[in-house]
Amino acid sequence: MTVSTVFLLACIGVLSLFCQWLAWRVRMPAILFLLAGGLAAGPLLGFLDPEIVFGELLFPVISLAVAIILFEGSLTLRYDEIRGHGKMVRNLIPVGSIVTCIIGTLAARWILDVSWEVALLFGAISIVTGPTVIAPLLRSVRPDAKLANILRWEGIIIDPVGALLAVLVFEGIVSWGQGNVFSHSLYIFGKTLAVGFLIGAVAGWLNGIALRKHLLPQYLHNAGTLTFMLGVYALSNEMAHESGLLTVTVMGIWMANMKQVPIDSILEFKESLSVLLISALFIILAARVEFEAIAQLGWGLVAVLALLMLVARPASIFLSAIGTSLNWRDKLFLSWIAPRGIVAAAVSALFAFQLQKLGYESAGALVPLIFMLIIATVTLQSLTARPLARLLKVAEPAEYGFLILGANPVARKIGLALKKLDVPVTLADTNWENVKQARMENLQVYFGNPVSEHASTHLDLTGIGNLLVISPYKHMNSLATYHFLDWFGKDSVLTLAEGDQDQKARHQTAEKIQLTRGLFGGVSYAKLASLASQDYSVKTTQLSDEFTFEDFLDKYDRQAMVLFVLNSRDHITPVKSMAAIKPEKDWTLVSLVPPQARKERKERDTGESPEQPPDQSPEPAPT
Repeated sequence: MTVSTVFLLACIGVLSLFCQWLAWRVRMPAILFLLAGGLAAGPLLGFLDPEIVFGELLFPVISLAVAIILFEGSLTLRYDEIRGHGKMVRNLIPVGSIVTCIIGTLAARWILDVSWEVALLFGAISIVTGPTVIAPLLRSVRPDAKLANILRWEGIIIDPVGALLAVLVFEGIVSWGQGNVFSHSLYIFGKTLAVGFLIGAVAGWLNGIALRKHLLPQYLHNAGTLTFMLGVYALSNEMAHESGLLTVTVMGIWMANMKQVPIDSILEFKESLSVLLISALFIILAARVEFEAIAQLGWGLVAVLALLMLVARPASIFLSAIGTSLNWRDKLFLSWIAPRGIVAAAVSALFAFQLQKLGYESAGALVPLIFMLIIATVTLQSLTARPLARLLKVAEPAEYGFLILGANPVARKIGLALKKLDVPVTLADTNWENVKQARMENLQVYFGNPVSEHASTHLDLTGIGNLLVISPYKHMNSLATYHFLDWFGKDSVLTLAEGDQDQKARHQTAEKIQLTRGLFGGVSYAKLASLASQDYSVKTTQLSDEFTFEDFLDKYDRQAMVLFVLNSRDHITPVKSMAAIKPEKDWTLVSLVPPQARKERKERDTGESPEQPPDQSPEPAPT
């Protein structure tokens, strides 16, 4: 039965959405399901043939999509982040790239007998991992904070750096192919680099100035930047053949490192763009893969993949770790984790097409090679990383920490109390003043929306398995509750009660969120903020035979609000109801208490001297 093009386009959209949903449900990288969906719709069932659907527009569309992917990735490459994340990350970028590129190139050339040009391009593309595949894997595995930070920042930084290297290698191959002599090829390559870097830098500066000085209205920031970038990409290609990808990469890096340029909204725009455009692109690319081309590679394909996973990656890690504090367990774990992602697949498909047009017959092996590398690394490492982390004893022992939505004064007081008990705690807020104050108090904090895609790669949730919503932002509270209910579970997401006005609102909160209400005995945020303004403070109290829970309540005229209890097994639990608290003598209470205890107020009012010094009080000094 013949189906219309409109129907096929709609099917691509529906399939991409289903793959994204499935990946979300099973906590695995979406790229794995997108590739599987494309392979099933294309070569397996023969339902989707991108060549017929798009015709001559197929590769112009792919090239524009790749330009968008590289531009968005380069917007995250900030020089201060490279310098600020330890010697291991700084070493991995140059050392890991060079080692992987060399081994990948030699393996493809000598084992698969492809041309040197195709082998070199394969080696360059194979270095890219990327946050889109690293972040879901880290959430599932939950290694200790040190290893999680190394892998996360390697993925963020290597994404644009690897893409830039692949583009430079491709430009060198193209310029060499266009020249009859070495000098002419060198001229073409130099022209490509000059145009790419010059136009990219100028375009990045101009766009940054336009955003910084608000020459564009706020609602045009995303669309205007995207349109301008595509225009620059086309202009650069007209001036120097295939220089556009280099141009947009340089443009993104330039904008990312300009001061006072509001690019956060552009990065958030990537969320919808990645779901709509990138997901569909992966299905289209996978549908073009031919099983026959994979079969022709034979056992040589397995040998190349084994060399990259079992030789190149460990060599990169052990060489980069020289002079660091990593032990052998850390190095072995890092040696196994290097899944390839979106940039590798998209760039390989585009470059393979271009090389085939230039007459490189072995370029047809590039796409199946990269796609099989992606499938092998994502599948094997996703399935084995968690058992390996436990075997090597590098996994977090427990996910008992707290993500607090809000960095307001109340949330900061609670965060400081938890931190003093060595409980992992991270605060998230969109208010810069709150975030700045939290950082001054040495609290770990994330500036932005914790449910955004930016948060999925930058928000460190190592050791954290609970969400406390202590925020006045009702819309964001609901979004965060829904998001983390599916991630942490209903028993680990707790929110404050709604205020009186909210209870009378016409649109009542959804039943799913209502189940999370009742944090701290059903108090509202307004009540907590009011108590904080009255100089209530968060104190930690150790119970004992001499100072019982009843003594604690009497000390504060039963005005104290117990927030958390820490039992004898060092398990900390948020309090839902004061009446349900049955603490034992060796438990610790984290409470919101009035400015002065009853006894202290009485002594102040009567002028009596205390019976004993404060440090001899039966209640231990607050921490």
